[in-house]
Amino acid sequence: MKLLLLLGGALGFAIGLVCSRAQDNSWPFCLWHACLAAYVGGWLAGWWGRAWQKNLKDAALERLNSPAPAFPASSTSKPSKP
Repeated sequence: MKLLLLLGGALGFAIGLVCSRAQDNSWPFCLWHACLAAYVGGWLAGWWGRAWQKNLKDAALERLNSPAPAFPASSTSKPSKP
């Protein structure tokens, strides 16, 4: 989870810096945008990671608690002999 937060923050920082520089803003303003984007990116990555983790746990519990799948019913038609 920490790795996901770091990745989201780093990606947000890079996107914020590049987008702000593309608008020809001054460096202090670019740094402010990059820091804000890093915060938002880290927060979003953490939220997504928690949702993903919860859904994976739910799927695993559902798989453990579900009954074993029944074998397919045999067909009523007899196979043809060669």
